[in-house]
Amino acid sequence: MRHLAFTVILAVCSCAPAAPPAAPAPAAALIPVYSYEIVNTYPHDTRAFTQGLVFEDGVLYETTGQEGASWLRRVDLATGAVQQQYDLPDQYFGEGMVIRGEDIVTLTWRDQKGFIFDRDSFALKGEWTYPGEGWGLTSDGASIFMSDGTAAIRRLDPASLQETGRINVTMNGNPVGQLNELEYVKGEIWANVFQTDRIVRIDPVSGEVKGVIYLGGLLKPEERRQADVLNGIAYDRDGDRVFVTGKYWPRLFEIRIKDPTIRP
Repeated sequence: MRHLAFTVILAVCSCAPAAPPAAPAPAAALIPVYSYEIVNTYPHDTRAFTQGLVFEDGVLYETTGQEGASWLRRVDLATGAVQQQYDLPDQYFGEGMVIRGEDIVTLTWRDQKGFIFDRDSFALKGEWTYPGEGWGLTSDGASIFMSDGTAAIRRLDPASLQETGRINVTMNGNPVGQLNELEYVKGEIWANVFQTDRIVRIDPVSGEVKGVIYLGGLLKPEERRQADVLNGIAYDRDGDRVFVTGKYWPRLFEIRIKDPTIRP
């Protein structure tokens, strides 16, 4: 009887309808991956631990990091010569910058403090504060955007420099962290991804990454061994030019973005 009962149960189970197969997971969106070509090459100070890079009205501005070597600079693009410099006090580790009208607004890394300079004279006009770390800055004219090394970009009021919201940056639904130097280019926020050769192109409304620019191979292998990571994006709106460089890099590059390939 034990054997018969087991046989009946087995038969009943085997006749039960099979569960429907699970629906396949949606395919990840294909993200365009852009390459580049070098248009021009310019000298760059190998002492400069580049944190912020801006090209405005024909002038190149740069901020650098490291305690005792954090500077705000006006640089001649063609020669790399420093035309004007403000040295931050040695205790500060400088970070990114943005131009706000007649001012230059800068960040420091972990001091929760930034500085405001006169754009022409580099005279110190004031300070401002924020919670957490400061990494990069850029602006679309209506808002200032600030990175802090996470996957969130803060939106700041340009007048008060107070936070008004955040953009959570994702690619195929996954957070994209280590966002570093920022630049606003034709309706997108471009961000260096720290310790990579990639720039992500971010929709400032949704936070979605719309494309990736791969910049591997800009430096020769022997140059790269003596330099640090890619960091620094500047866009010349008048000339429609893009400039990139890195920390302690010997050169600054004007590049043209090439048509993308498609990769998952």
